[in-house]
Amino acid sequence: MAKGIFITATGTDVGKTYISALIVKKMRELGYNCGYFKPALSGAEIVNGKLIPGDCDYVLKKSGINLNPENYVSYIFKEAVSPHLASEIENNPIKIEKIKTDFERIKKEFDYVVIEGAGGICCPFNLREDKLMLPDIIKALDLDIIIVSDAELGTINSTILTVEYAKQQHINIKGIVLNRYDEKNFMQQDNKKQIENLTGIKVISTVSKNDNDIYDLSKIFKEV
Repeated sequence: MAKGIFITATGTDVGKTYISALIVKKMRELGYNCGYFKPALSGAEIVNGKLIPGDCDYVLKKSGINLNPENYVSYIFKEAVSPHLASEIENNPIKIEKIKTDFERIKKEFDYVVIEGAGGICCPFNLREDKLMLPDIIKALDLDIIIVSDAELGTINSTILTVEYAKQQHINIKGIVLNRYDEKNFMQQDNKKQIENLTGIKVISTVSKNDNDIYDLSKIFKEV
């Protein structure tokens, strides 16, 4: 059975897709048949009158996977808003059953799957009769998570809140990735130190702006 890891973040535009792409790319370079899946994507691009799931398209291309991105996203929405609102606008409610079915299909294609969430850890997917939050999806797919955090000012607060919420939801955290990290910046050095100190969770990798590789993920790779 394929193994997987769920990528979440401290908020929107922190770099989940970028980090997901680097992880898939790295895994494949190491010889693992690694794939990608995104349960819901809002803000899809329109190309020749067709909705294209840009995040998924980016990850597949970045990691050298020549497959149709539409087959690796359960729900694709036009509006760049929270998944729950995008689904309401298009009258296409997000259902956990479809996400689970798609994940089972995708697991058969790969030995390892990187699954990317939307927004932060509290992101809502359905707030109507079948309430569905991001943690519900993580637990339904039976996955551990990696939290992507921004290395800049404010990250200690947002990272601690994300970690504590995940713990309350009984979700296992594999580690934290600090994105946009400047190893020469004393504040960011301290951010890394204090995040580990205050959460008890290791920063398993730091990624600088425009990095084309990701390192120090042995805790994940050794279990594949």
